[in-house]
Amino acid sequence: MKTTNRERWLLFLLLAGVLCAAGASRLNNIGTGPSRLFAMCVNEPAASSAAPAGSTSENETAASAVHTVSSRFSRVVVVRLRNDADLLEGLKTAVAREKIKNAVILSGAGSLTSYHVHVVSNTVFPPTNAFFKGTGPYDLLTTTGYIIDGRVHAHISFSDTQKTLGGHLEPGTRVFTFAILTLGVLEEPASLDRFDDYTWR
Repeated sequence: MKTTNRERWLLFLLLAGVLCAAGASRLNNIGTGPSRLFAMCVNEPAASSAAPAGSTSENETAASAVHTVSSRFSRVVVVRLRNDADLLEGLKTAVAREKIKNAVILSGAGSLTSYHVHVVSNTVFPPTNAFFKGTGPYDLLTTTGYIIDGRVHAHISFSDTQKTLGGHLEPGTRVFTFAILTLGVLEEPASLDRFDDYTWR
């Protein structure tokens, strides 16, 4: 049976409508303009930077070379510790009391009667640590670090008349006159999760 040009044209339009309907569900993942219409109507896969649903890409498990999180401070918390307080335990108590989840330790000053810190002691994975401690009068010069999901990760530097030392804060660092520490609390939903996880690389 012969078909006229009119019938061929109607058949083409009918097929095009079916293809467009099939591709409509992907509209949110397709760009704008002619490429969007073309991809929808001819059922071409749309270019997308996102991995297909249910798949796992390398970028989901490996850390990027530079990973950033942007946030404002929702508030600033100033902490004072008195004589003989343990610096690390005092920080943990303040974080729990103030219900701090993620924060930046902006500063810390005061004086110490003892210290206990560790520093990294190798340059291959897995990393190892060297711990050292001592007693005597020391000025607390700086306290820096982060509160990561409620966990304190702090570093200190301190000095006497002959040397300046520093490292990762450990229990047993005790306050002499006082210690004042300042925390900048990050707004939700900012997260520092895995920032100090050396296996995330």
